[in-house]
This record gives sequence, C-alpha cells and structure tokens, in this order.
Amino acid sequence: MAVVKAREADIDLLARLLRAEGEGEGTQGMLMIGNVGINRIRADCSDFKGIRTIPQMIYQPHAFEAVIHGYFYQRAREAEKTLARKSINGHRLWPSKYSLWYFRPQGDCPSKWYNQPFVGRYKLHCFYEPTGTECENVYNTY
Repeated sequence: MAVVKAREADIDLLARLLRAEGEGEGTQGMLMIGNVGINRIRADCSDFKGIRTIPQMIYQPHAFEAVIHGYFYQRAREAEKTLARKSINGHRLWPSKYSLWYFRPQGDCPSKWYNQPFVGRYKLHCFYEPTGTECENVYNTY
C-alpha cells in the first residue's frame, strides 16, 4: 500500500529521478534515493516543511542536481518505475531508512552535512538523518 499519493505521472517522475541521481549505484542505491525522497514528503520538518507531493519534492529548489541535466528528462524505463513503486509503497533500506539528505563527496563522508549527522555510506553516496529533536516525525512516518 502506498505511503504517499502517487499518480502514474508521479511514478514516472520519481523513476526518472532515481535513474538520473543513482544509476551508477545500482538497484539498491536507486532505492535509497527513493527512500530519501519519500522521507522528505512524509517528514514535514527542516527544509521539507510543506512538501507533500512527488513533484514538489523533486522540483524543490536546490534539492536534486539531476533536474538541471538532460538525462533526467529522458523517458522513464520500466526497471526504474518498479523501483519508484517500491519506494512509494514504503520499501526502506539502511542507511537511507530515516535519511533526509545524501550526497556524493570526492573522498570520505564528512561527519555532518548541513549540520545533520552521518549515518552511513552506500557505494559513493553518504546518508544523513536528522536528530529526533530536530525532526521527530521522520521516525514516526511508518
């Protein structure tokens, strides 16, 4: 059952984001990017207050670098649509399970990113989740 509302156009949009942001990280990496996006919709805290839909989450200013590159605008593929549906249905993986941020540094993962604690790395991406004090809701969304 979906944990956020999604029309077919939303699934396509999320699928395009997963591919454009994480294709090099494989299936699991793309699912983790989906986790972060869905967490941003459900958490209603920090930089993500008022974000309630997949398009709002993806097109939030400065949220995802992929939206400024042509690859993001190519048609969604079935493999990524399947991953998008999994994310929408609440499939979550550590270290992205409660994360609201990720990025790909040149070297080691910093201990904090935008003042948020590092929780883990998957391949080239570092994941950061808020503290319970800052964003308790992210831990109560499922």
